[in-house]
Amino acid sequence: MTVKEAALFTGVSAQTVYSWVRRGHLTVTGLGHRGQKLFRHLDVARAELGTRAKSKRALVTTAA
Repeated sequence: MTVKEAALFTGVSAQTVYSWVRRGHLTVTGLGHRGQKLFRHLDVARAELGTRAKSKRALVTTAA
């Protein structure tokens, strides 16, 4: 998933996703055909869960 998709998936801004990468909470697993950073869904979910405990944001869920 891309940075934009990760942000939508977790309910945070793209800047927050970049911050997770910088701080070591999230690892880039590849690059897309346009050079965009790619992440695994599980890694994004873990980063969100790991950082949510320190923030005031609520868990966001969507029905499939």
